[in-house]
Amino acid sequence: MSETHVDPMWVQVSYLVAAVLFILALKSMSSPRTARTGVLIGAIGAALATGVLFFSGIKLANLALIVGFLVVGSVLGLVAARRVKMTAMPQLVALFNGVGGGAAALIAVVEYLVVDSDDLLFLIFTVATVIVGSIAFSGSIVTYLKLQELMTTRPVVIPLGKWITILVAVATVVGGVWLIVQPQEWLLWALLGLSLVFGVLFVLPVGGADVPIVISLLNAMTGLAVAASGYVLGNVLLLIAGTLVGASGTLLTNLMAKAMGRPLTSTLFGAFSGTTAGGAGSGSDRPVRSGSANDVAIMLGFAGKVILVPGYGLAVAQAQSTLRELADLLSEKGIEVDYAIHPVAGRMPGHMNVLLAEANVPYEQLKEMDEINPEFSATDVVLVVGANDVVNPAARTDQTAPIYGMPILDVDAAQQIVFLKRSMRPGFAGIENEILFDPKTTLLFGDAKDSLTKVVAALKNV
Repeated sequence: MSETHVDPMWVQVSYLVAAVLFILALKSMSSPRTARTGVLIGAIGAALATGVLFFSGIKLANLALIVGFLVVGSVLGLVAARRVKMTAMPQLVALFNGVGGGAAALIAVVEYLVVDSDDLLFLIFTVATVIVGSIAFSGSIVTYLKLQELMTTRPVVIPLGKWITILVAVATVVGGVWLIVQPQEWLLWALLGLSLVFGVLFVLPVGGADVPIVISLLNAMTGLAVAASGYVLGNVLLLIAGTLVGASGTLLTNLMAKAMGRPLTSTLFGAFSGTTAGGAGSGSDRPVRSGSANDVAIMLGFAGKVILVPGYGLAVAQAQSTLRELADLLSEKGIEVDYAIHPVAGRMPGHMNVLLAEANVPYEQLKEMDEINPEFSATDVVLVVGANDVVNPAARTDQTAPIYGMPILDVDAAQQIVFLKRSMRPGFAGIENEILFDPKTTLLFGDAKDSLTKVVAALKNV
């Protein structure tokens, strides 16, 4: 906004095409069948928007530096995306989201320092971008550290944390208003620092099981920061793209909170009242019934209907292809097979869908929670692979449990239950699962991929 610039008609049309591509990408990513196509459409839209900028007539200073960093960033992004494991995908999403928020904040800082403007809307949007972008950046870094287990996954509540967080939030808002009314450079840097600190304090009290919801919320905040920076830079495409991300992220956050069965405020601030999900604890010494791969193969081989319940443990073991092999073998024997997908299984929305799509599991076999729950009572065997909290009956019965009220998969209604687990260690919520001690439950201990491979081998002889 430092100088008036009117884009040529072909540039405006190109931006419109890119915006349409972004909308089509979001629509396509709403289904596992078309998600891959949606990602490609979105990438084409981003490439178009970036490429057009260089030929739009805008005078770009330090062009060589811009192109250099563009190449470096593209290479780093490509390498990171290709090498990342499925188990680390949420961490990558958190980092990419943080980079987006941080970039928007830095752009706003530069514009504030370079552009001498007393336009009220310009100042409001610039300050809003600095605040929201900085919170998204530092908050995303903390979510990355939690997911990567570089810090505890349990809620972190510092002494007087509630009041310190409120104080920092109030100071950030006051500082923002002050900066709009009386622009001063030192106040800009103070506001940037306060926003970064608030982002950390905002995420620290969130337990590991709830981090995916916070990632979605921070993603929405990044979208809003980008949209605000679109006004600051006078770029309509940034306004559209940022608004799309902000709206979709907000919707996803609400849907995930609903899937967890408690309000978003409980997820974000429950640690201050001791009601949020924590990290993993230690298992119980109570006796359980364990079996061998041969025992499980016999149970599955003589079943009429089997439901497979994938969880984060499946992703850790990279056993999705082996699970698909088991399902195919059961189908060849005339056994009905379905996959039960809980909306928050894994570490990010759609984690299980993406994982199973990677193994080319037929989409028709993937059934969401509401669809599959009525079928458990008519199921002979349920095979749970690495899931815990999403099948834990404590969500229905124990009002003191951090997952109380969360809708779960009704695996306890099946005739027989098989759990594949490494150990008796609980899930992220840190509570025991009573199904493990049920007389109709058989536990098969070990790495999920190794256990499934042995079951497949044994099933071929049944």
